[in-house]
Amino acid sequence: MLSQSKLLLLRRRHWRLPSTFSSRLRCHTDSPSPSLPNDAESTVTQVVEHLQNPWNHWDYDKLRPFLFDDSHHLPHITRCLNSIPKALDFLNYLRDRTEHHQALSLVFEGALELAKRHPNSQKNLIMLHSYRKTNGGNIALTSKSACLLLQCLGKAQMVDDSLLLFKELDCSSKNSRICNELLKGLFKSGRTDYALHVLDEMLERDSDFSPDDFTSEVVFGELGKWEHHGRSFADEEIVGLVTKLCEHGVFPDAFKLTQIIAKLCRHRKNGHAWELLHVVMRFGGAVAVEAASCNALLSGLGRERDIQRMNKLMAEMEEMRIKPNLVTFGILVNYLCKTRRIDAALEVFDKLRGKREGNWVGVEPDVVLFNTLIDGLCKAGREEHGLNLLQEMKTKKHCRPNAITYNCLIDGFCKAGKIGKARELYSQMIEEGVEPSMVTLNTLVNGLCKHGKVNNAIEFFNEMKGKGLKGNAVTYTALISAFCGVNNIDKAMQYFDEMLSSGCSPDAIVYYSLISGLSTAGRMDDASVVVSRLKQAGFGLDVACYNVLISGFCKKKKLERVYEMLDEMEKTGFKPDIVTYNTLVSYLGKIGDFATASKVMKRMILEGLEPSVVTYGAIIHAYCLKENVDEAMKIFEEMCSKSKVPPNNVIYNILINALCKNSNVERAVSLMDDMKLKGVRPNTTTYNAIFKGVRDKKMLQKAFELMDRMIDDACSPDYITMEILTEWFDAVGEIEKLKRFVEGYPVSSPSASTPTSICF
Repeated sequence: MLSQSKLLLLRRRHWRLPSTFSSRLRCHTDSPSPSLPNDAESTVTQVVEHLQNPWNHWDYDKLRPFLFDDSHHLPHITRCLNSIPKALDFLNYLRDRTEHHQALSLVFEGALELAKRHPNSQKNLIMLHSYRKTNGGNIALTSKSACLLLQCLGKAQMVDDSLLLFKELDCSSKNSRICNELLKGLFKSGRTDYALHVLDEMLERDSDFSPDDFTSEVVFGELGKWEHHGRSFADEEIVGLVTKLCEHGVFPDAFKLTQIIAKLCRHRKNGHAWELLHVVMRFGGAVAVEAASCNALLSGLGRERDIQRMNKLMAEMEEMRIKPNLVTFGILVNYLCKTRRIDAALEVFDKLRGKREGNWVGVEPDVVLFNTLIDGLCKAGREEHGLNLLQEMKTKKHCRPNAITYNCLIDGFCKAGKIGKARELYSQMIEEGVEPSMVTLNTLVNGLCKHGKVNNAIEFFNEMKGKGLKGNAVTYTALISAFCGVNNIDKAMQYFDEMLSSGCSPDAIVYYSLISGLSTAGRMDDASVVVSRLKQAGFGLDVACYNVLISGFCKKKKLERVYEMLDEMEKTGFKPDIVTYNTLVSYLGKIGDFATASKVMKRMILEGLEPSVVTYGAIIHAYCLKENVDEAMKIFEEMCSKSKVPPNNVIYNILINALCKNSNVERAVSLMDDMKLKGVRPNTTTYNAIFKGVRDKKMLQKAFELMDRMIDDACSPDYITMEILTEWFDAVGEIEKLKRFVEGYPVSSPSASTPTSICF
């Protein structure tokens, strides 16, 4: 059997209809007066007719019975005058002739009701309020009068007047309606602290004006707002207020509760949202909570990847018999897919379709849910499973695949490199009468470009143009980037011009792609033109773009333009990064300006950037190019002893090659031994350099040892290796050993008969 509080709650929820609070409260305050008995009606009519005469012809004796015995008719009499000036005349007449405060209060109530019905009601109500402040010190307010005035003052945001009016009311005159009107006005004008003080009065244990449904509308409506005129509510404060109201049997409706929970979750306050929902569950049970409110919390938990709490909330919904809806399952599937828990998402989906135990009957998956799952499967690389769901959708009458369905699958197959299957899906889409969208166009163009099928992308783009899809910035960006990637700058510029003429505004990515492509191709004048256009379009260069331009100008030996770029970087607030410094060091080293290169390295360190292996490699390579191997070795030794950057095989190869060219083969061989100690694996390039050195020095035995070592390192000889060794070994009569080496047999040990590895 339901408790009384739950019965009240059920009645309250049943009564709530989708209407605004203002209309409901207006009905509550403007309810028509009860009709009078026939004899009373006749008497009242006579009094009203008498009052239609000029006030100086009024007979006080005729009015006296209505002032004392039948005073409850006075509001009706006043309303029947149908004139606010007449009502004020009546009020003034009585105020001058009687001390009967109740009569004055009731006439004033009637005047307020009359003003409320007037077309300029707000203006007239304010006028009556002013009249009472100046002339009506002995006019006490009835509850109805107070409510009407507070409603009026709240609309006019006359907050101080509202507070004074409320303060002058004695406790017997106050009721929930009056408090609600004051609360509404205070919240509207941003006087949050005053409003909370009034609410505290209502929530006191022995209060005669407890909160009701209208309080719920006012307070919960305020708590759910995204913006407040006054101070905003702290999250703990929101939970506290909801708790207090729930303790008094006042609950938010489903919309307000959902709104408040969504607000907390948006502010990443999932803990408070969880607490708030469970407060309402604890005091109101399943009757007070609907799936929509749980969905709002599930969304917040999903954003934070809190799968554990999501599962717990779903279990509580089942326990309390709060029936989940399609949105609930959409949220679950969406966030399970986003966390790559695809099998769990499929399990939820199968339960929904009744394919597993504990299925949820009565909820049919829709196209949105299918699309969410298909998208998740494709992003997880399970596009074939997504294709099965597409076939299932085709069998359902009310869940046919749409453009989004096909776009998800086409994107999945493009990313998996299955371009043929993606094109096949596009054809199916057209056959079934599903209109391709701009996303379809961009997905296929991008997929074709990324897999080296730029010409196919152009063909498809032209085909789509014929169907009315002209392409947008994303389409052109994919094409321009693809042509820049294959160094076809002319084509990239052609599509850039077409993009501009078609009315598409290029974004920064398009400009960056063109600048990078032109700079790599050495077309620095064209790159500078694109930079100017980029700036005219309101974009700015980023560090990566500056680095590309600096590298391009270095290759063209335009040092003055390099310095211009560096100055511009500084002015726009960008600091050179490690790539910038490496480019400068490499260029300065190649032109032999080692003094400036050294200064650049010192500045780089002062800026907090540690020289990388590329930095050291650039300066070492530069010294070697200038045949200053001793200085290169000094940098190498400094790198190994002072820095935390270990050398790689590129640096060893540069030094070994330079030492061998300088006839210092012994030192080159010792560097190879150093490589082994440091765990740096030599490659074919390393061996080719050392083979040249030992050949020139006629160090045949050392060559044999190196050949065996090359086999041990699993390095395959290439045509350069064979070119170096063939002529030499033929001349010295060791061609058989070269054959054994090619077959993977050791050569320095003649007795060996089995290969340690096979190198081709």
